[in-house]
Amino acid sequence: MNTNDKQDMNRDPITGAPGSHPLGTGVGATGGVLVGAAIGSAFGPIGTLVGGAIGAAGGGAAGHAVAERVDPTAESEYWRSNYQTRPYYQSNFDYDTDYAPAYAYGSDARTRYAGRQWDSSVENDLKSGWEKVKSKSRLTWDEAKNAVHDAWDRDDRTYRTYESTDNYYRTQFADKDRDPRFDYDTDYRPAYRYGTYARSNQPDRQWDDSTERDLERGWDSAKGTSRMAWQDAKASVKDAWHGLERAMPGDADNDGR
Repeated sequence: MNTNDKQDMNRDPITGAPGSHPLGTGVGATGGVLVGAAIGSAFGPIGTLVGGAIGAAGGGAAGHAVAERVDPTAESEYWRSNYQTRPYYQSNFDYDTDYAPAYAYGSDARTRYAGRQWDSSVENDLKSGWEKVKSKSRLTWDEAKNAVHDAWDRDDRTYRTYESTDNYYRTQFADKDRDPRFDYDTDYRPAYRYGTYARSNQPDRQWDDSTERDLERGWDSAKGTSRMAWQDAKASVKDAWHGLERAMPGDADNDGR
C-alpha cells in the first residue's frame, strides 16, 4: 500500500482500522466538562478534518482551524457501512448510485454554510440545487433530504466538538506549567485533540500501560504540526483522555474511571 492509500483510508490511531469515526458517545455537563452546551449530549465524530485528520496528508489530530473540510473519503466509508441502518433507508436504492451523492451534498453544504443552522431557508436552497448535483441518484429531493440532513448533522458535531474542546484547553493552557519551547496552537492542541479522539474511539478502554504504548505508536502519524516527542506530549494526551472520560455518563464521581 502506498503512502497516499494509507492517508486516504484515514486509519484509527490505535486500531489501525480505516475510516474510523466514533459517533454518538454521550457527553454530560458535570465535573471535567469539555464540550459544554455547544455539543449537548451528542459527541460526534472526532479527528476527521482534512489537513488535520489522522492519516491525512500533513498531519494527524492537529488540524489548523475548525473550518477545515471533514475528510470526504472517511465519511463516505462511514455512510457506506451505516446507511442501511438509517430510518429513511429504502431497499430499492443502493449506496453508490443513490445515497452517496446525498451524503456528499450534505457534507459539502455544511462547509459552504459555515456558521448557519439547518433551517427552512437552507433546506430550500439545497432543494433547489439537488437536481444539479445528484448525478445518477434516483432519489427525489423528498427521498434524499433526510440523508443530506444526516450528513450535515454529523459534520456539524465534528466542527462544534473541535471548536469547544479547543476553546476549553486554550482557556486552561495559561494556568498550567508548560514547556516554553512549545506553544498551544502548534504543539499542545494536537496532543489534546489526539487524547480526546482516542478516548472517544475507545469508550470501554482504560488508560493503562497497553493504551499508552498504543498511543505512543500512533503519535508520530497523528501529531500534525506538533514539534513534541511522545514524552513531551504524553501528559496532555492523558489529560484530554481523562477529561473526556470524566464527562461521560456513568462516571458519577468524576474520577475518570
